[in-house]
Amino acid sequence: MKKIYLDNAATTPMAKEVIDVMQESMLENFGNPSSTHQFGRKAKNLVETARNNIANLLNSSASEIIFTAGGTEADNLILHNAVNNLEVKRIITSKIEHHAVLHTVAFLQNTCNIELVFVNVLPSGDISLKHLEDLLIKTDKKTLVSLMHINNEIGNILPLKQVCDLCQKYQALFHSDTVQTIGHYSIDLEETPIDFITASAHKFHGPKGVGFAYFKNGFGIQPMLHGGDQEKGARSSTENVHGILGMEKAFLIASETLESDMRNMNTLKVFFMKELKKINSNILFNGQSSNIELSSCTILNVLLPTKNELLLFNLDLYGIAVSGGSACQSGSSKGSHVLAEIANNDIEGYSSVRFSFSRFTKKEDLMHTIQQLKKLL
Repeated sequence: MKKIYLDNAATTPMAKEVIDVMQESMLENFGNPSSTHQFGRKAKNLVETARNNIANLLNSSASEIIFTAGGTEADNLILHNAVNNLEVKRIITSKIEHHAVLHTVAFLQNTCNIELVFVNVLPSGDISLKHLEDLLIKTDKKTLVSLMHINNEIGNILPLKQVCDLCQKYQALFHSDTVQTIGHYSIDLEETPIDFITASAHKFHGPKGVGFAYFKNGFGIQPMLHGGDQEKGARSSTENVHGILGMEKAFLIASETLESDMRNMNTLKVFFMKELKKINSNILFNGQSSNIELSSCTILNVLLPTKNELLLFNLDLYGIAVSGGSACQSGSSKGSHVLAEIANNDIEGYSSVRFSFSRFTKKEDLMHTIQQLKKLL
């Protein structure tokens, strides 16, 4: 049976070059970076070289990069520091953020008595910038805005520069979960002065269990993990050397091919949308995911005019891996909080499927998927 992977927004297959780098590191570079002997010094040098290379790709300083176990930890580290270290008393976010943000700000609200405010989400899935400005005007409290750059379910792209400008105008800090961005879209932190961003290597063909948080220079960092003072005291725990080197390699490769990969994925996305419409003209697309200018090249969230409760299961039987999620879809006890927020009640009960692409996705994969969908629909 042909196997097709179209769930790259969840995780991506590791690139062979990344595996090679990590395998070599496991064999040759086993020293602890905190050790002072030559094995430790070698490991430390490789970690710091990786930090410098990653910083250069973001047009930032190496001192601003903190290695973590992934995007969730990076989001937590940033949000906890904003409240407990930077004296933030008010957080503005949206109800369509990743749970790494939503669950963390809810915890901080309950434990630290911060004010938590939600900016309006438009029916398109876009953030209302007018409402955001209204919220920024209406307070004297030190405020953090936390809004993801690319939504992991519907692919909507936040206008980062406009949000940066609003935050600077009203002296608010700005954190953006960029887990779906890094490795797929370019971010220049000099041109777009975000205060905090996050990354997770497994979203751009790197290994799982490693990522980073970016803290703009000038912000002190209090660790959430104590016991070793690694990462300049920001995160205790022996560095995941092999993972960090794998992430560095994955990011370097992604940056070299970024523009061509983006064009290719958008071409595939447009082709797939046209073929889906041929199956049934009533097929719709959630959020802005059908707009290649306003959504990520990696994500297409499709609303299928069917109440086939076994659709994802049957696709899996055909060897096709995708993700589902809607406010009422069977197979998910809670459904998608993102789609619930922008739901159209006239089409409630229809099946939503997220197809997500990578640079390894082929046209023939999509053609085969279309053939199987024709059978199921």
